[in-house]
Amino acid sequence: MERTTDGLKAALDTAFAAMQEGRESHTPQLALREVGTVINVSNGIAKVSGLPGVGYEELVQFPGGLQGIAFNIDEEETGVVLLGNYWNLNAGDEVLRTGRVMDVPVGEGLIGRVLTPLGLPLDGKGPIAFTRRLPIERPAPHIMDRQPVSVPLQTGIKAIDALIPIGRGQRELILGDRQTGKTAIALDAILNQKGEDVICVYCAIGQRASSVAKVAALLEEKGAMEYTIVIVTEGNDPPGLAYIAPYAATSVAEFLMESGRDVLIVYDDLTHHARAYRELSLLLRRPPGREAFPGDIFYIHSRLLERATTLRPELGGGSLTALPIIETEAQNISAYIPTNLISITDGQAYLSPKLFELGVLPAIDVGKSVSRVGGKAQRAAYRAVAGDLKLAYSQFEELESFARFGTRLDTHTRQAIDHGRRIRACLKQPEGEPIPAHKQIIVLLALTGGLLDSIPLDKMREAERALFDAADTLPEALRRSLASTEPFEEQSRKTILETAERALVHLRNSNGS
Repeated sequence: MERTTDGLKAALDTAFAAMQEGRESHTPQLALREVGTVINVSNGIAKVSGLPGVGYEELVQFPGGLQGIAFNIDEEETGVVLLGNYWNLNAGDEVLRTGRVMDVPVGEGLIGRVLTPLGLPLDGKGPIAFTRRLPIERPAPHIMDRQPVSVPLQTGIKAIDALIPIGRGQRELILGDRQTGKTAIALDAILNQKGEDVICVYCAIGQRASSVAKVAALLEEKGAMEYTIVIVTEGNDPPGLAYIAPYAATSVAEFLMESGRDVLIVYDDLTHHARAYRELSLLLRRPPGREAFPGDIFYIHSRLLERATTLRPELGGGSLTALPIIETEAQNISAYIPTNLISITDGQAYLSPKLFELGVLPAIDVGKSVSRVGGKAQRAAYRAVAGDLKLAYSQFEELESFARFGTRLDTHTRQAIDHGRRIRACLKQPEGEPIPAHKQIIVLLALTGGLLDSIPLDKMREAERALFDAADTLPEALRRSLASTEPFEEQSRKTILETAERALVHLRNSNGS
């Protein structure tokens, strides 16, 4: 019995000794967290106290999964931009630091999807497959990492491809009053990238849900969603989401560009973005400047658009082409936001409400539109006709204004006006029907060659269809050369003009010519 008691006592002593040793060697794992408190909640922002270590644009977490970005960092409080529905957020709620900046999922798996700027799917196709996450705010590529614009980005729109060409890596502003067809031009450019190995990103900023649904349905119907990513903020979303949307979309596009892909991004539109930033700034009591926009709105947009470029071959040779859209008021292109963006971008396509009312669609005002770098990338066949076409059209617009006074016109002036009317008729184009390069070129060559001058204006659409059909009969080698960087030979011009002449014979005969 004594042996049993001694053995039990020894076992207990060993156990107590092990427990004592374990207690002395144990180091508790303490999780340190900075916890703040919501002071008040306004329309899309919250004032928070108690986050002494928070950094600028750091992501913070609220109850219920709501996130925000630290925007104003003052001694006593932090102004936070809210990124979601904040109806259940109240004063006194806890706020946690996350220690990271706002980021977005990126990768090839996003192609064909409709997302929010937070990376949440809106298309009902299940979770998103992504490669990794990137910050929405990233430095623009260094100057030595860029190369000049040298490859055209065909939009399928005759007026743009011939007169204000866009190159891959360029930033071309689309501006005009509301309801003049700005989005239609951007969508035609997206539709024309089918088969061109260009990934498109369409970023809708503060748009009506019905408008975005219409755009997504059009892209789906035309088969463009196979190479397009749509990032959406609706008009009733908090202003914080509208503010981060273009940056999130650009990070998605940049990942693809850095993978060696050519990417086209459309911001529709930056007027809503500027207004969202103004709303946030005024709520956060940032000092307003000209036209009540904060003075740094120029920097906000420039650091966004400077991310569009063409990378050097050693870095993959990818490109990011930006088509920002803005809305003018009463044709005032000298307002604060339009002038800011005109100075940042490499050219602009201005849409005139007067041309829109006349039924000249797309309503591009050639005189006020320009492309500062795209001409270097324009294909040789376009360059062969673009100079004469732009000069003749500009002369026509001046003479047409002069002719309205009822002045008697000489024969040469009447011919210039008749020729200009045919140019205007040829530059008309239905929405959603981008035109391949070889079909555009046969029409433009016939136009500058005077072959259409004897065609009645009411038969111009029929003549254009005949030329399109004739373009498909051109030799395959010639069509390939028109779509390449090869020089435009005189023999090619002669072949195209002869083909156009044959296609227009029956229309001339019907006119008694």
